[in-house]
Parts: sequence; C-alpha cells; structure tokens
Amino acid sequence: MAVLCRPAIAVPEHTITMEETLDLARRLHPDHPQLELVLRLIGNTGVRKRHLIRPIAQTLRHPGFTARNEVYQREARARVPEVTRSALANAELEPTDIDLIVYVSCTGFTMPSLTAWLINTMGFRSDTRQIPIAQLGCAAGGAAINRAHDFCTAYPRANALIVACEFCSLCYQPTDLGVGSLLSNGLFGDAVAAAVVRGHGGTGVSLEHNGSYLIPDTVDWISYAVRDTGFHFLLDKRVPRTMEPLAPVLAELAGRLHWDASTLDFYVIHAGGPRILDDLSRFLGVSPEMFRHSRATLTEYGNIASAVVLDALARCCAEGGLRPGDRGMIAGFGPGITAEMSLGTWAHDQRPEPAAERVHRSCR
Repeated sequence: MAVLCRPAIAVPEHTITMEETLDLARRLHPDHPQLELVLRLIGNTGVRKRHLIRPIAQTLRHPGFTARNEVYQREARARVPEVTRSALANAELEPTDIDLIVYVSCTGFTMPSLTAWLINTMGFRSDTRQIPIAQLGCAAGGAAINRAHDFCTAYPRANALIVACEFCSLCYQPTDLGVGSLLSNGLFGDAVAAAVVRGHGGTGVSLEHNGSYLIPDTVDWISYAVRDTGFHFLLDKRVPRTMEPLAPVLAELAGRLHWDASTLDFYVIHAGGPRILDDLSRFLGVSPEMFRHSRATLTEYGNIASAVVLDALARCCAEGGLRPGDRGMIAGFGPGITAEMSLGTWAHDQRPEPAAERVHRSCR
C-alpha cells in the first residue's frame, strides 16, 4: 500500500502581520467605498501573519508580468531543492529512488516545467516521469497526492515525489479593487512544500482510496483572468458556502470504505478561510478541534494554496499521537469548484524496501 510520508515545508523570510495588512489597506485605499467591509473581511480570516518571498515594498511594485515570472523562476530554483531534500530524507530515500515527480503551482509559469530542472540538477534519474499541474489552484495539493497514489497503485514498487511551490504574492495586482481581490491581498501567503509517496515501506498515511468531485455550474467562482499584467485572481462571494454541497461528497467517499466521515481520527483539510473549516465541521458533525492543524496553517501562514494540505499534514505528523490503523481524510478544494479527496490509515515503522529489490521495479 502506498504511504504518504511526512512532508517538508519552508516559508520565506519576509513577513507581514495582520495589523500591517490592515494598515496597508487603509493607506492604499482610503477612499474605497467598501473599505470597512474589506477590513472586516480580512480581519475575520484569522490570519495572524504571512510569509513573502520579497519585502513588502517590492511586493507592491508591479514591474510587469515578464519580470514577475522571472522572479518566480529564480526563487523556485533557489528554494525548492532544500525542501525536496528534506522530504526525501523524511522518506529515507535518495533522488535515484524516485520514479515520478508531481509538481504543482498556480502562481508562476515555466516551460519546461521545474520538474525538468530538478531532474537535471538534483540527481534524479533521466527516466523519471513528470506531471506538472498548473490549473487546479488550491485543490492541486490534494490532486498531487491522488495522482501519486494512482501511480504507486499501478506500479507498486514505485516512489513518487510531490512538490508544491506557491508564491501568491507575485499575483498582487494594484489595480484590482474588487472586494474579493482586496480580501485575497490579506489572505494568501508564500510557501514551498514537498512530500514523498512510497510504494513500499515508510511511515505516514497509508493511502486507501481517493476521489474527485466538481460542483456543477461553479466554474467562474474561483478563476484567473490572464492579462498583460499577469494573473488576476477572481473570487466569488459564494465560495465560502461550498462546504454544504461538498460535505455529503466527503461522507459518501468515506462510506465506500464503510467509514463514518464524522468519527475519523485525523483530518487534513484545505484551509481556504475560516468559514470553510467552520461549515465543514458543522455539516460533517466533527468537532472544530479536529481541524486544528488546518487552522494553524491558516493562522500562521495564511492560505498557501496547494501547499496547505502538505503543511497541515506535517503539523499532524509533528504532533504525534497517531496509532497504526488510525483513519483519516485529506481534502483540497479549488477552482471548478473542485474537491480532491483521499482516505488513509496511519502506518508506522514499516521497514524500507531493501535496495537490491528496488533495482528492477516494474515501472522502469
């Protein structure tokens, strides 16, 4: 059974607090007709601080899409390798043990994907498969876990690396003055995360089942408008209410394993905002305390897009207390509106596969 090992996370060195965010909104938009609403919405996010790849003065300047994308590529190459090495160490593997790299990001664009650069510079094999995912937004973290699970199910001796690189601050658009855009300016943060799914051995979540679901007729609720100035984030005010239709989907998925979604031992949920967690807690009948890891990610880092589920899982692993066989759920939500969900049990102290047995894995 494929095991999702403990993720590794890194956040940039520059920070902005909630108080600084609110002061900035007042200073930049003193005449905005809905300023008080915007300030109230930002204040209600529960975000205490966020991390940025550049100082706030540089973040607020917009030198053009070309320059911003160059920053994305440079910073990704500077920051992703260290997190990748940590994730491999958590899984007790080397780059040559990896058969697939799933790279997810919605905040910059490169072609070839950063997967090609990683293979060329970090010692991965030249026959390593690549799956770059760019358009699933915050749901991409869950999708990456699911695609890695699918791959390791098809090739039981294979190992997959997941990398999520999100520099949301590069999507700041000073001319976007809608309430949704201004709210996003106080919600999103930057982070890099990585994790390994082992086809054999490892400690972590033994992935049992996964699924996807798209809420009909919601494709324009979360989206990018791609313009000369780059990605312009569009957020519909109906998004926070999406847990009501999604909670039964999560319950039905758990039911396929004859599990009760209300009584699981751990939950790793994408924290797009506090309303998401509050509503899911209510609709699933789960204590709010069970979402503490997701809420901690939101509080300390903000919404870090596809990296949220990996960070929340890392917090869950770090807390300890999980016993072999404990049941859990991982779920990411994003544009579409799309849900990417997986179920698994805690697996502990499985012995790594002997190196001699990895030499002729069936996927090569």
